[in-house]
Amino acid sequence: MAVGNTGSPFSAELNRLANGGTYRTPLNVVGDNLAANEWAGTTGQSIQGALNRKDGRTDPKTFLDIQGICNVLAGTDGLAAPEALRRISS
Repeated sequence: MAVGNTGSPFSAELNRLANGGTYRTPLNVVGDNLAANEWAGTTGQSIQGALNRKDGRTDPKTFLDIQGICNVLAGTDGLAAPEALRRISS
């Protein structure tokens, strides 16, 4: 079962996850890097770094690309990053 709004962009899904599963109002939306770091509990990481750290990866040599890590976090395979994030409840 998909979680979130079908068709919403990657940024909206990152913000939803960082906000505990609820979409933020337009005035409260933050940048993708900040949203990824908020959700991952990290600071100063790139989106890719934060999401990989959310999965427990600490060595950048083992980092997956954005699509790959989004699918790992969602327990899915082969989805575009926004669609994979949409499958995560929070």
